[in-house]
Amino acid sequence: MKQLFDIPKFENPVCLWLLLLLIPYIIWYLIWGRKSKASIRVSTVAMFESAGRGLRYYLQHLPFVLRCLILALITIALARPRSSKEFERTSVEGIDIMLAMDVSTSMLAQDFKPNRLEAAKNIAVEFVSQRPTDRIGIALFAGESFVQCPLTTDQATLINLIAAVQTDLIEDGTAIGDGLATAVSRLKDSEAKSRVIILMTDGVNNSGNIAPVSSAEIAQMYGIRVYTIGIGTNGMAPYPMSIYGRVQMTQQKVEIDEELLKEIAKQTGGQYFRATDNTKLVEIYSQINEMEKTKSLVDSFPVYKEEFLHFALAAFCLLMLELFVKLFVLRRIP
Repeated sequence: MKQLFDIPKFENPVCLWLLLLLIPYIIWYLIWGRKSKASIRVSTVAMFESAGRGLRYYLQHLPFVLRCLILALITIALARPRSSKEFERTSVEGIDIMLAMDVSTSMLAQDFKPNRLEAAKNIAVEFVSQRPTDRIGIALFAGESFVQCPLTTDQATLINLIAAVQTDLIEDGTAIGDGLATAVSRLKDSEAKSRVIILMTDGVNNSGNIAPVSSAEIAQMYGIRVYTIGIGTNGMAPYPMSIYGRVQMTQQKVEIDEELLKEIAKQTGGQYFRATDNTKLVEIYSQINEMEKTKSLVDSFPVYKEEFLHFALAAFCLLMLELFVKLFVLRRIP
């Protein structure tokens, strides 16, 4: 996108106030500058009047003029002038994403390191950090559901809220339908080109007021794509239980309603994944990250060209000229 005129801009405009110091410097030169020059006394100047005025007479004030110009150019260079004739065309990811995360107590199982919940949180943080231009939010569910963080591009706040996720925030259980419906409610009015839910659970729907299939139908109606992730190893998994006041590890069977998760993904145009360890979960998020890229060109900030070097070079050239005039034309010793 072209512009008709350059956009003048100074990176450090406050430096331009230093130009005002030239005013007292000029006043000092006009009033007291001449008194500082060497002089001799003679009885009469009649013999000099017929000699005329040479080049040195007319150039005697040139060093002062050059010095003022040098100081002005250095000041402008310090203010870092920049110009721009073009706007940069950049691409952004026009995607809104809700992370629907299971926080039931079964997420404390230690078939992931250190456990399912902490592994899911750490990998979610990495996923968020890779998508700085997307709006991302978090919905948590166990026996019921709520929004931990609405859609936002504030990555710092989002990451802090992910870190604060734990299993005892709400009543225990696995309300997959409620969790999905809560995420859908945050995306249904979004104007993003792509709207996505990443739903992660390690169990079977056994709580809540909304059937998971009904939530999937609502998501489909609003054009929201749902990626479902079943998290848990195959077979048995170590789970911490409190027995007589002491925490002991017990083996519990991993039960994930994979058929339901596959149906939700298929109905909404998403995909189902099974994560059996930390590495597999990282790979799943990487796949989703690659699949969900809807790019669009937008006008971004103007492309600025630094101009301070021209002023610095001009100041250096004038400094050399001043020294030449003083040493070889006026023959003054600094």
